[in-house]
Amino acid sequence: MSKYASLVNVEQNYQNVQELASIWGDVRTELEQHDATLEETYAILGEYDFLLIIDAESRDTAYQASLCIERYGLDMQTMEIIPMAEFASLVEDL
Repeated sequence: MSKYASLVNVEQNYQNVQELASIWGDVRTELEQHDATLEETYAILGEYDFLLIIDAESRDTAYQASLCIERYGLDMQTMEIIPMAEFASLVEDL
């Protein structure tokens, strides 16, 4: 499984902050139906509203997960991420 980081901006108007906070359970359930896992969610101060960490079997699965999340009125920029230990192994022989 690969990990992906998604920077999220809220595009849809929610009635209140509690309504926005309540969507994550539904998002998590929908992603699991598409063989992806919403591992962590963070609220962000700054240019973006949220950071999501998603575990997905493939790039195609991550793409499908992103499309599912965008149906909740969220605009996402998703990037594949790797742990620093793996990065160190990749650059070891360079």
